[in-house]
Amino acid sequence: MPADDPVELHNALQREYFGRRIKKTMLPQKTPYVCHHVEVLMACLNLDSGARLLEVGAGLGRHAFILAEMGFQVEGLELSPFLVAKFQELAGPQPPFPMHCGDIHSFPPELRGRFDAVVGFFVLHHLADLPRAFASMKLLLKPGGKIGFVEPNPLNPLYYLQIFLTPGMSWKAERGILHMHAPRLQGLLQAAGFAGVGVKRFGFFPPLLANRRWLIPVERALERRKLLQPVLPFQAFWGTQC
Repeated sequence: MPADDPVELHNALQREYFGRRIKKTMLPQKTPYVCHHVEVLMACLNLDSGARLLEVGAGLGRHAFILAEMGFQVEGLELSPFLVAKFQELAGPQPPFPMHCGDIHSFPPELRGRFDAVVGFFVLHHLADLPRAFASMKLLLKPGGKIGFVEPNPLNPLYYLQIFLTPGMSWKAERGILHMHAPRLQGLLQAAGFAGVGVKRFGFFPPLLANRRWLIPVERALERRKLLQPVLPFQAFWGTQC
């Protein structure tokens, strides 16, 4: 890919953003907060046990480790060589799943047509060209394969406070959140050839509170309140290859 290609220029920014240091929020931790993201998305996808998954933007494997524990055959795809190297350090000489280094816009050819589902957590708003990325993801799937992602809800104002108040976070790298509106993503998925496109908003508390087990029933009750659903912080998107 030419160095002046818009996707490559964007990717260079993302590699630099995620290559400076390990952010605490990226470390693999099996907390109620992280498990809820995984469980909601997998319930929406309704995959068979043992399905083969590719996680895009897998980072250090924060979500992939949980997916592997759930019985799925997981592989990761990560743009940042720095994060891939750190994953290999964390996972040891026999990692529970392979981690590939590459760009979803032009993925490693050996991954083509191998997966029952392509999934990701908080990665879409970091991608340079969503139509191109969704077209690539479709090529990774087996016939009838599924796609599913969890993303921030741009209607929730707490994300913008988090970006501007958290050391190490950058608006330049995170501003893709503005493009995560549900109708837009649903339209892009349909245009890329996915059917049965759906969206589910969920969550309520930040990690500090969401990880307090006595508050979990409270959060689930708040998720069901119709008046709150438009501004709930997380969105699960999914569809099936036509």
